[in-house]
Amino acid sequence: MTTAPSSAPGSAPSSAPDQTAEPKNGLDRFFEITKRGSTFGAEVRGGIVTFVTMAYIVILNPIILTGAADINGDSLSFSAVGASTALTAGVMTILFGVITRLPFAFAAGLGINAFLAFSVVGQVTWPEAMALVMINGAVIVLLAATGLRKMIFDAVPFQLKIAITVGIGLFIAFIGFVNSGFVTATGDASPPVGLGVGGSVATVPSLLFVVTLIVTGILVARKVKGGLLIGLVSGTVLAVIVEAIWHLGPQFADDGSFNAGGWSLTVPALVGTPVSLPDLSLIGAVDFGFDLGKVSVVALVMIVFTLVFSNFFDAMGTMTGLAKEANLSDAKGDFPRIKSALIVEGVGALAGGATSSSSNTVFIESGAGIGEGARTGFANVITGVMFLLAMFLTPLTSIVPTEIAAAALVIVGAMMMAQIKYIDLSDFGVLLPVFLTVTVMPLTYSIANGIGAGFVSWVLVQALAGKAKTIHPLLWVVGAGFVLFFARGPIEAAFGVI
Repeated sequence: MTTAPSSAPGSAPSSAPDQTAEPKNGLDRFFEITKRGSTFGAEVRGGIVTFVTMAYIVILNPIILTGAADINGDSLSFSAVGASTALTAGVMTILFGVITRLPFAFAAGLGINAFLAFSVVGQVTWPEAMALVMINGAVIVLLAATGLRKMIFDAVPFQLKIAITVGIGLFIAFIGFVNSGFVTATGDASPPVGLGVGGSVATVPSLLFVVTLIVTGILVARKVKGGLLIGLVSGTVLAVIVEAIWHLGPQFADDGSFNAGGWSLTVPALVGTPVSLPDLSLIGAVDFGFDLGKVSVVALVMIVFTLVFSNFFDAMGTMTGLAKEANLSDAKGDFPRIKSALIVEGVGALAGGATSSSSNTVFIESGAGIGEGARTGFANVITGVMFLLAMFLTPLTSIVPTEIAAAALVIVGAMMMAQIKYIDLSDFGVLLPVFLTVTVMPLTYSIANGIGAGFVSWVLVQALAGKAKTIHPLLWVVGAGFVLFFARGPIEAAFGVI
């Protein structure tokens, strides 16, 4: 396998994997740790860092899914969603790591859970919504098992694969800036976003984000082993001390009041016992008996279509970017055990629906662990075990404030942006699709939207520039599919879906 040099400053290892190195033991041989130029220490650190940057999902996913009642007025239990979120993330992360030997962790996808909560359950019940998620997963598995998903992956031009990596990097960084409060919505038409509060970094949590970002950046720049982890732990300890002294509290209090200077999601303080038994009552709460008197078949088809497109291309883009960042992809963008990876990713949707935690997919935050040195599925085992423990240790899971974890996301985003150097941008027919891919992702908060903009523009620009013969036939099909994806609102309206 030929690989390009890693572009992640401070990442370990930075050199090409040694294909001739002898494994130290059976575990090393199975996960190919030494072969990929990694070490057990790097894998453990990477697995921990990935978990730390993803741990917020155990709290954020329940917030999203329990924030909306379904068509019958029923809501999900917060504690049950939290437990099923941690359980499914742990099982799927370990399963993916063992089968594919890749360091890509799994959890409930943020785009799909919001789509379910704010669009789908207004038409169906929660059990029916999760049944639709499982149908989406079955379609994804079928596409992967038949090789069609891999064929579409192979049809994507190298330039777009790199653009997806860069776009994901900017997306990760933008998530970090928003989660930290460094970038906020202004509420105005122009500018729609601004710096902090009133154009300045005016809160202690945002200031701690800046401090953690700078400290972590220095550690990574100096190539300190465990730089990301040291930065995250240091920032968390500082946050705990600050909270103990000033008692900033959460932004949104239980009485509904808003505290602009508080922590956005998790307060870095231990309250009560750190151990609790998980509520697994939502496992198997799925209903395939759709009430066609309340929702039309067309509506169900459009929901599944949207789920499949979002799931399909979000995951494809994420895995492409992570494989490139981990120095595991070849010149075409392929990476080891790609077919198995695509199949297991579809299983994540099935598992997420079966546990009512929403579709589980590859998380872009895995890039934080890769930046720390993770190169194999052994890092996934570490991350997965920590998610399983999180079912019992919710208070400890929530001690890392979002503002601190956000610093790692910005660092990783910067690392991934360096991949742009592999694209020749002298041809505007390449530059425009690449530019749209990279910018649409963070600006619309969707990997699928960025990939779609890149695919559609690539097909149109290349075809009308006299290069139609260079376009893979599947790209025409996928491009047409994305046109339908972008126009699904008017299509639904035309069929009386909405």
